[in-house]
Amino acid sequence: MKTNMKPAVYVSGLEKDYAGEHALAGVSFEVSPGCLFGLIGADGAGKTTLLRILTTLSTFDQGSVEVLGKNVNVDFRYLRNKTGYMPQKFSLYQDLSVKENIVFFADVFGVKSGKLKERMEQLLSFSRLTQFANRRSRDLSGGMKQKLALSCALIHTPEIIFLDEPTTGVDPVSRREFWDILSDLKKKGITIVVSTPYMDEAQKCDELLFLHHGKIMRKGKPDDLLDAYPYNLFSVKSETNRTISYPQTGIIPKNLELIYPSEGSLHIAVRDKFSSEETVLSCVKTVLPEASIIKRITPKIEDLFIYLLSDTK
Repeated sequence: MKTNMKPAVYVSGLEKDYAGEHALAGVSFEVSPGCLFGLIGADGAGKTTLLRILTTLSTFDQGSVEVLGKNVNVDFRYLRNKTGYMPQKFSLYQDLSVKENIVFFADVFGVKSGKLKERMEQLLSFSRLTQFANRRSRDLSGGMKQKLALSCALIHTPEIIFLDEPTTGVDPVSRREFWDILSDLKKKGITIVVSTPYMDEAQKCDELLFLHHGKIMRKGKPDDLLDAYPYNLFSVKSETNRTISYPQTGIIPKNLELIYPSEGSLHIAVRDKFSSEETVLSCVKTVLPEASIIKRITPKIEDLFIYLLSDTK
């Protein structure tokens, strides 16, 4: 990728308040062309507000925001024809078929009739909806509805798309298929900015930005962020391999930094000088006597996210 290319998204010093409360506070970042860029944060972190600003649907109080080299306040009409947006609740027409929904959005974006047939076939094929083209959208599964919504957002061949938690509430198989589609779009050179509550999806992004109460906690490539994880991490189970429950209000033993459930076990975050398995297990047993199986593990994005949230308290 050429280093002298203008960023697909440029944000500097972005501020947005709602009723005196900071929705976004001093947010600055860039997204390179062709990047799959992930927004991570708990509910209320500011992800949707940020996406609405980037898609010219919401104003802001201070800062500079450019998409595809254009000012979102000045060039909003141009940008609406060059960008695609899939909000959390995409408004499909339930009584229209898959094909009719796509035609409707083609009309909205002014897609020429001579190009519509070819574009329709492309979208139905890549979204795996060809055999369901005549099915009403109300009769589609949740995963199919999301694929249709993405197809509608892509009908005008945008250069960049913004997706707000597109797989929330979708079954695991459909989630995987949806991200396979995003991977295909990335290979075609489309820039993708997506928010997700699923840490396994976040791992698939080229770059990540973690938001908390409107402020950036971390940003960077997943591997680089994980390399900077400050603790040694362990997984603990009982002798019967049964998951050990630990109350959120439980007292964390001295020398242990974090204890939380993950993937059927308890994850224990520990500083270096207390990092032997025997020492950690001994500490854990003071509050969880049933703990008996321990192994050192490599942190994942979920572990990083939990650490970042704990660091804000």
